[in-house]
Amino acid sequence: PWTTWPPSDPRAGWAAVVLEPALGASKAWTCPSIFNSPLASAIQAEQWGGMDTNRAPLVNYWMWRFDRIEDPVPLDNFWGKSEEQAVEDLVRANNPITGQPGGPADVEWLVDPYFPNTIPSLPENLKGWAAHLGGRNRLMLDGHIQHVRDRRTR
Repeated sequence: PWTTWPPSDPRAGWAAVVLEPALGASKAWTCPSIFNSPLASAIQAEQWGGMDTNRAPLVNYWMWRFDRIEDPVPLDNFWGKSEEQAVEDLVRANNPITGQPGGPADVEWLVDPYFPNTIPSLPENLKGWAAHLGGRNRLMLDGHIQHVRDRRTR
């Protein structure tokens, strides 16, 4: 299904398809908090994780760094890389926005949808909203989850 998607679509529906043999049609892909926010109806915050929407999980998470198709794979993209290689490449990329990771615990892998109020092109009904009040939950590359306060969200 990915041939018609934009080349930089961070929605993680594809991951639910790829990981279905391990997780099944798991509800782990759906954050219940999103349904109590204005993001519940945002196309950017939902995607079916399979070809059969009658049994596929609804995916609400964004998965950064797996959404590009260039060859060779850019330094800041994790496609086909081990955890160690991903961290090493991020350090080499030296991105001033994401900073220098000290290891997998410093690298965001999966995140709740959020729409910072600092992005002028966002529709007003999404500007400043996140699934969790005042911040976002993040799954880090080492597997731990943390809530990050973000003053750009409500």
